[in-house]
Amino acid sequence: MLELPLLEKLFKALNQFFEVDTEAEITLEANPDDITPENLNDWKHLGINRLSIGIQSFHDTDLKFLNRIHSVAKALECIKLAQQYDFPNLTIDLIYGIPTLSNEQWLQNLDQFAKLHIPHLSAYALTVEPHTPLSLMIEKGKLQPVEEKQSSEQYEILMQFMESHGYQHYEISNFCLPDHFARHNVSYWKGTEYLGFGPSAHSFNGSIRQWNVSSVTEYMNAINQGNLPSESEVLTINNRYNEYVMTGLRTMWGCALSEIKDTFGASYGSYFISQAQKWIAQSLMQQTGDHYTLTPKGKLFADGIASDIFMV
Repeated sequence: MLELPLLEKLFKALNQFFEVDTEAEITLEANPDDITPENLNDWKHLGINRLSIGIQSFHDTDLKFLNRIHSVAKALECIKLAQQYDFPNLTIDLIYGIPTLSNEQWLQNLDQFAKLHIPHLSAYALTVEPHTPLSLMIEKGKLQPVEEKQSSEQYEILMQFMESHGYQHYEISNFCLPDHFARHNVSYWKGTEYLGFGPSAHSFNGSIRQWNVSSVTEYMNAINQGNLPSESEVLTINNRYNEYVMTGLRTMWGCALSEIKDTFGASYGSYFISQAQKWIAQSLMQQTGDHYTLTPKGKLFADGIASDIFMV
């Protein structure tokens, strides 16, 4: 949505105040309608080398249900155009659990993805947020409700399909060909420090989390007065342990017992082991040497398993 002059100002500021690695992965999120030859050329000139495109589905009935303005034809066109203009490092979003999407159609979506030779996929279950147009339409009986059984079945189809096509399931909702992990996402899941700029943006330095005010007007007014309108919290050791468990179990790297002991103390390691045993017994978690990861079946219950291992 940012036009070229604003993007140029943004990159000028980043390069003025920070040293940007020449091999940095720089991702821009885009909708299919944003992708034109002119924009692709401009983005490449700025140093953007990865695009994240919100496709959602390769079926027009689903796009209509989701109130998306692009068509399947436009989605296919924009992906091929990006590849033609030398953006091979693409990722797209797909949504499953849509009431209009059968298991067979979901498999067709995945087949289409594979045919396009895209190295990364983010796939999310449809969730209905309260007070949204979608939730109101479902409440009025004008649209079918989201079925949990359908979402679970389609998630299992997703895991099996992606594994059979050589993609690594490196995070609950993310799959990639070898060495095509989303670098910024991996940094969040591994607890790396990061900076966020702009309204609602979060930052983290390893022990303190900071978030900026969400109001654009309030943010701009404060910045113009030389103030950063933000709040912050110092994470307790329990907070940090719980976040490590929550993010670690979502990934293929899992949680390392030695890291838990070294970072949080021996008592946290003992607690983790004791809580993990029941999930291992149910084949929802597995232990490989020092590392604990969720099994494919366990990934269906990731949030519940993680919360059970939290230290309260």
